[in-house]
Amino acid sequence: MTIDVSSILKELGGKVNIDGTVKMSDTDFLGEMYGFPEGIAVNGSISNNGKSLILKADCKGKMITQCARCMKDVTVPFEFEIDENLLQTDGEETTDDDVILFEGTEIDIDEIVADDFLLNVEGKYLCSEDCKGLCEKCGADLNEGDCGCENDDIDPRWAALIDIMKKDE
Repeated sequence: MTIDVSSILKELGGKVNIDGTVKMSDTDFLGEMYGFPEGIAVNGSISNNGKSLILKADCKGKMITQCARCMKDVTVPFEFEIDENLLQTDGEETTDDDVILFEGTEIDIDEIVADDFLLNVEGKYLCSEDCKGLCEKCGADLNEGDCGCENDDIDPRWAALIDIMKKDE
């Protein structure tokens, strides 16, 4: 989404409202995939404070990711806020990491929204709090029932105790 800020660049206190949707492509972040079937709704403004432009916006939408336990697709609603300083550049570099540079009179906020989403994503999501996950041996979904695999694996640190118990019998 491209925002024309030409009307507020030289106007102290000038403001441009933002109300639209940023289309997001599927994103792979820290080994997790996130899909955005409806994009991210962005509602806010860009205002001129005399030194820079301030982008403030509320963002919300729904993402599709995988359950961390059973790997089924899960749809998760999300919301986050953006509060960024934007500075028009004349081609010179700045050492200030707290500002986002832009050229000309238009600002493409797609990358800003995508970056702020990644700063706010929790990382792991579950289809339900009581998700049982997958069987370690056969990979069956334990939410659909017991797979029948035997779970006799004994931690080797406890094996000596098991041997003592068998001798006492």
